[in-house]
Amino acid sequence: MSLPGVYETTLKDGTPSFRASITYQKKHISLGSFPEEKSAHDAYLLAFSVLSDHTLGILDYKQSCPLSFDKWVILVNLRDNGIYFSTPIYLMKTYFIYYLEPELELKFDLEDLFYYASHKIMRRGGHLFVADYGMQVTIPSRYGIKNYAVQGKDYLFINGDPYDYRYENIKILNTYHGVSVIREKDTVKYRARIHLRSYYLIGYYDNAIEAAVAYNKAVDVLKERYPFKNYELNYIAELKASEYAELYDKVKISEKIYDIHFST
Repeated sequence: MSLPGVYETTLKDGTPSFRASITYQKKHISLGSFPEEKSAHDAYLLAFSVLSDHTLGILDYKQSCPLSFDKWVILVNLRDNGIYFSTPIYLMKTYFIYYLEPELELKFDLEDLFYYASHKIMRRGGHLFVADYGMQVTIPSRYGIKNYAVQGKDYLFINGDPYDYRYENIKILNTYHGVSVIREKDTVKYRARIHLRSYYLIGYYDNAIEAAVAYNKAVDVLKERYPFKNYELNYIAELKASEYAELYDKVKISEKIYDIHFST
């Protein structure tokens, strides 16, 4: 007879395996698979303790315990908030926390709850991403931060916390490809550059839209000669098609762009 909360199964190669689970508020929760029946039962007993003991919090987790950290967070949130999530989310009043580690928490607005409740956040080489329809979608990109963007130059976290992805905490300084804000004393200019082996200056402009259009114009020039280059054009929602065409004709780019020679 199996111990409470445990049932035996076998792996594909015939090796015995023991799965632990617990039912709480009519919700059946899988706790994981274990090589020994005792380990699975220990996981069940610990899950029961977490769900019944309100003094146990997220930071009481110990690496040596039989439950994964993700399961620990899921159980604590279910106990405190009465809602089950399959990802390590803990609900607060006006936002939620997604725990990657006991000491590493990501903050998000409640409007993102459905997304992260159904998408597991992964980390590789310092990059945070989710798998979405077979694609790797980086967490910053969901908030308008491009992959090549530099913190403090193209965007910033207002409160200084790079793990706080609440919308009010993210300020995008530059939204266009190839455009940088240049501040000198009391003046602000927008520099457009393009990369082809190295960076080439396109020009300096009075506003970001002019610089973005100039960048697009430089892309068109280079793509005529180097179609293999995969440049992404700036999309400028503020301009009607006729306004874009007029500015495109008017905006000037460096003559050096026309003189670039690149050999494959």
